Amino acid sequence: MAALSRRSCNLLKPLPTLLPYTSHFRRSVSTDSTPFTVETSIPFTSHNCEPPSRSVETSAAELMTFFNDMAKMRRMEIAADSLYKSKLIRGFCHLYDGQEAVAIGMEAAITKKDSIITAYRDHCIFLSRGGTLVECFAELMGRKDGCSKGKGGSMHFYKKDSGFYGGHGIVGAQVPLGIGLAFAQKYNKEDHVSFALYGDGAANQGQLFEALNMAALWDLPAILVCENNHYGMGTAEWRAAKSPAYYKRGDYVPGLKVDGMDALAVKQACKFAKEHALKNGPLILEMDTYRYHGHSMSDPGSTYRTRDEISGIRQERDPIERIRKLILAHDIATEKELKDIEKEKRKEVDEAIAQAKESPMPDPSELFTNVYVKGYGVEACGPDRKAVKAVLP
Repeated sequence: MAALSRRSCNLLKPLPTLLPYTSHFRRSVSTDSTPFTVETSIPFTSHNCEPPSRSVETSAAELMTFFNDMAKMRRMEIAADSLYKSKLIRGFCHLYDGQEAVAIGMEAAITKKDSIITAYRDHCIFLSRGGTLVECFAELMGRKDGCSKGKGGSMHFYKKDSGFYGGHGIVGAQVPLGIGLAFAQKYNKEDHVSFALYGDGAANQGQLFEALNMAALWDLPAILVCENNHYGMGTAEWRAAKSPAYYKRGDYVPGLKVDGMDALAVKQACKFAKEHALKNGPLILEMDTYRYHGHSMSDPGSTYRTRDEISGIRQERDPIERIRKLILAHDIATEKELKDIEKEKRKEVDEAIAQAKESPMPDPSELFTNVYVKGYGVEACGPDRKAVKAVLP
């Protein structure tokens, strides 16, 4: 455990006291979209490519949007924790609190025409793609008004109309699907890209490298995003990977290591990655991030890492606190206004939970819908639908 703690101290990268600001007048209106420039907290580290500039353009309006959205995500995941412990959420449940900057920064750099596919830690990605809190909680509780009609649960959120192709429960299996999305974009001559997200625990999957090889051969507009939260289930990255420099794992494919706790750094990296992928083909982004909860709700998250490590990350690198510091440093809002926003998000989440609880359970007749291609599911059972009657009341 002592060795683990020594290794873990590398995760602590202090917040900057004040990020550079190109203009010095007071920004007191949160809707002000006048651009200004800040610098990322740490430099990008690149492999086979020139890294993007650390200077990122933002605005008061964008920073307030970041704060609002991340506060909502954080409150949603905390509420999901309570609902799971109350047995209103069943099955598997993997929470994203601590990693919100990846979802927020990525979304700020792309459009809904770009595709995203991820693993089972998917609630906040769904929100960032335009999903609602009610759809989130209804799906978590297996209700009809959920984003997957109550049949997917925590691991299988989905929103095709906004380019979100779901959370996936098989470790690493979403990466080949993401490469397939990129293939379709190139085949159809679309000017869009696909982001395939996976964790450090999935980074050793053979299918990942097979899919990456195809993407590189065909110059597909694919971006592989390794959300490196440093622990695959209960195993630290240094115990599972001989080379934990995941951004270099593509060898012949360029890579970029990014501070995944800095939303503006993620935004800059994803903007750079999209431009690169459209011109040159695939690229790997390694997001250096951290999850506050355990791997899933069945994991206390404190047997393979110390509580001091978790609290240290919260104090030094929390993505919401970074945005809060920027907002306060540049007089965009007051501390009280930010606290009022957090109270409002708590209220929004509580109201969404109440509404989701009123949603009915899916009708049993829906059991076979959205599962098979038409003609190969219920219809194949014959006119008397014996297979359906065998499982329905």
